[in-house]
Amino acid sequence: MHRKLTVRDLRAGNRARVLRALYFDQPRSRQELAGITGLSQASVSNVVGELINDGVVVEAGQVDSDGGRPRVLLRVNPTFAAVVGVDVGETHVLVEVFDLTLRRLAMATFPMDPGAYPADEVARQVLVGLETCLAEAGVDDVLGVGVGLPGLVEQGVVYTQTVGWHGVPFERMLRAGTDLPLYLDNGANTLGQAESWFGAGRGTDDVVVALIGSGVGASVIAGGVPYRGVSGGAGEWGHTTVALDGRACRCGGAGCLEAYIGAAGVVERYRALEDGVPEEQEAALRALVGSDTPAAREVLAETARFAGLGIGNLINLFNPSLVVLGGWAGLLLGERLLDAIRAEAATHALRRSFEQVSITLCELGPESVALGAATLPVADLLAAGGVKRVPSRIG
Repeated sequence: MHRKLTVRDLRAGNRARVLRALYFDQPRSRQELAGITGLSQASVSNVVGELINDGVVVEAGQVDSDGGRPRVLLRVNPTFAAVVGVDVGETHVLVEVFDLTLRRLAMATFPMDPGAYPADEVARQVLVGLETCLAEAGVDDVLGVGVGLPGLVEQGVVYTQTVGWHGVPFERMLRAGTDLPLYLDNGANTLGQAESWFGAGRGTDDVVVALIGSGVGASVIAGGVPYRGVSGGAGEWGHTTVALDGRACRCGGAGCLEAYIGAAGVVERYRALEDGVPEEQEAALRALVGSDTPAAREVLAETARFAGLGIGNLINLFNPSLVVLGGWAGLLLGERLLDAIRAEAATHALRRSFEQVSITLCELGPESVALGAATLPVADLLAAGGVKRVPSRIG
């Protein structure tokens, strides 16, 4: 039985429609918002008045109209509240503070040893970064803290087989050091949301955003909606099998795609063939991409083959109009290998599906997991029509 909508429900829905339209396409006049949302000008004026009174929307100058009075432009108020995005990667913890329009105000990075990944230490680094960045940014009103993590994230509990986390209560661990609203998700999903909102996937309803870092994952967006699976575990692209009885994977399996295109696997292969490879993982991958030795060419050619195979599989499974390759390692590799990856994907994807897809690089850079994590509390605010979750004030 469907619940009957109340006047309060309709007003909240109208606020959400106006605020979302303005957030993604600003500045706009009231008249333009009426055209975008399909609401009457009277309804838009009422909603805008409420949003201005609440401080979430501000006037942003005027524009001449055709023969009439100048139109007042509106925009989302950047200082309404800050948001925090955290990227818990396997080689670092990155914490960033943004204003509401996602302009960066402060950031801090903490290197992590991929071979030693204790959850309590990772949580401590997040909390230290949170305190440091909020103090630097000088903000005391925060919508929430979004955290992008490797592995499956289920109601604040994390399952990351590759680093030995199984049922780690990461949200509870963070809660011991902050009472700010927390939003935890898989890092590939936060990257996918960032690219869908602001990057290569903007305006595209069916897109797969592939993340290649130390590990490998994917965010699948179908019909404009992220596909998450029964418990948020969809998109573990790196643990699809591409070689029976193949290389050992960090998850304990064999032949996983991650063992062939993840930074850890690629660097391990390079070290087996080349002397003098830097110890640090990112430095080693940069050396590989910048080298033209026979060993480097062999490793890069193999990496392109398996990346193309994996992307071909994504195309066959999801029939997207766009595949976006991102992650810090994906961007490094993609700068040199994108054409080879496209060519290999064409040999594995069905012809018609490949004709309909574009394969491109992430536009937002290697820090987009943290940016995407910051969109999680923003999305909550937009859906609520500008009503904050509480508490939001520090202290």
